[in-house]
Amino acid sequence: MKDYYEILGVPRNASQEEIKKAYRKLVRQYHPDLNKDNPEAEKKFKEINEAYEVLSDPEKRAKYDKYGRLDGDFGPPPGGGFDFDFGRGFDFGFDPFEDIFERFFGGGFRRRSGDIGPQKGADLEMPLEVTLEEAFRGGEKEISVPRWKICSTCGGLGSAPGSSPRTCPYCHGTGRVEDRRSSIFGEFISVRTCHHCGGKGTIIDRPCPTCNGSGRVREWRKIVVTIPRGVESGVRLRIPGEGELGERGGPPGDLFLVVNVKPHPLFERRGRDLYYKLKLSFPELALGTIVEVPTIDGEKAELKIPPGTQVGEVFKISKRGMPSLDGKGRGHMFVEVGMEIPSKLTERQRDLLREFAKESGINLGESLSFFQKFKKSFGT
Repeated sequence: MKDYYEILGVPRNASQEEIKKAYRKLVRQYHPDLNKDNPEAEKKFKEINEAYEVLSDPEKRAKYDKYGRLDGDFGPPPGGGFDFDFGRGFDFGFDPFEDIFERFFGGGFRRRSGDIGPQKGADLEMPLEVTLEEAFRGGEKEISVPRWKICSTCGGLGSAPGSSPRTCPYCHGTGRVEDRRSSIFGEFISVRTCHHCGGKGTIIDRPCPTCNGSGRVREWRKIVVTIPRGVESGVRLRIPGEGELGERGGPPGDLFLVVNVKPHPLFERRGRDLYYKLKLSFPELALGTIVEVPTIDGEKAELKIPPGTQVGEVFKISKRGMPSLDGKGRGHMFVEVGMEIPSKLTERQRDLLREFAKESGINLGESLSFFQKFKKSFGT
């Protein structure tokens, strides 16, 4: 039996916010698109989604906590039709004072708990990796999204082939149970979702081997999403209606994509601005030059380097950075100058550099060879 709490790495008394936070972290870690070389990632990803599907739903979580599973007959324990929890005290299923208040001021005796009507599907959240060029251009991108679908083996019934769900004997197929209590003020009726069948009205004795009785299986489907120009890491894109399917005719949930812009080999992004490191030779820095530098547009930009430029100086190329997310203008591109020192020199180049150092009054402190030291010791 799977331990959904262990799968998400949360304690059994975790809050819904803690469960959601753990789910988001694990989804980013094990998403198959980010683990293409790890065949175990997809299996782990499915387990994470399955665990979250149960623990994020209070009704399903309560049933799981009580029975350790969601399929089969969740009837009362053998030997009686009562279920007491002496660790929490008695649960009467209704608030007597609230019902009395409703009797005199609310205009009715009946109170209903639990929603067994159409329910909107759960929202999905997953990471979306884009390149810096994709963030610059914007446009459409095809991605794979997991979502529950009707199990083709059982047709959504949840029961194994050759068998059928049976009517719940506790709610008689209505999915609800009524608790009637009499008091000096009259009879009170509390209506709640049947916890034996989860409001479905049926009980499955032989679960479908494909969907394990849930009536649904995970499928990967491809959708096309629009990436806005200038999008940054951390931005959440909402795709309406692309989340989980609704229950009992309810609308589907939404899909939220958390953008992660991948590092670029040439440019470093800081907000709307881009930074590029340019390596120049000593003569270019000393004498000045005109160079061409790459830009995110895919074109070249001309940059004038004045004579005597120092290492670390930064030059600005206006409006060649990233576009604003609101469509108002662009950032700038900054070019930081560095110096490229050759690792190998010809003897002629060495002589010229020594001559330059001597002319500049620079003591290179070169060590003498053994032969030079020998000659110097004899004054020759």
